[in-house]
Amino acid sequence: MGQASTDTPPAETGQITFRMPRDEDGAAVWALIRASRPLDENSLYCNLLQCDHFRDTCIVAETEGDIVGWISAYVLPKDPETLFIWQVAVSEKARGRGLGRKMLFELVEREACAEVMRLQTTITPDNTASWGLFRSFARSLGARLEDEPYFKRDRHFEGKHATEYMVTISLAEELRQAA
Repeated sequence: MGQASTDTPPAETGQITFRMPRDEDGAAVWALIRASRPLDENSLYCNLLQCDHFRDTCIVAETEGDIVGWISAYVLPKDPETLFIWQVAVSEKARGRGLGRKMLFELVEREACAEVMRLQTTITPDNTASWGLFRSFARSLGARLEDEPYFKRDRHFEGKHATEYMVTISLAEELRQAA
């Protein structure tokens, strides 16, 4: 006998909560990133360090005990007004719910981001999901998104990786309060 069409997977019905990562989350975050192509994989150790050392500026989304979303980010050491978003990963079972944008809003509201006035990230031209996420986030704030080539294919990647465009979204104080 087949399932009724009203059945939905738990991730679609479960409440999503947001929190700072813990070092115990490193392996689950690593697995989520590995399953989230085209994201570049880091080592498990790197993700463990992010969950531990950068926990104030990283975020985990979970439902029913499963990590379904992750953002790794850090405040630039030489520019405390800029939060650099390293990676955004959303589990396939949690996609289509605006989770990436919700995590960004949760993150900029953290005490660790109180001085942040702009977000930056790098995106390759073919990463339509990331372009969509950051354009949507900027639109929701009424902010402008600017981009320019940053890490260039031939100069930085020896022709082995597409150019990464630096994307900048200004978070003026009045816009941050709207978030």
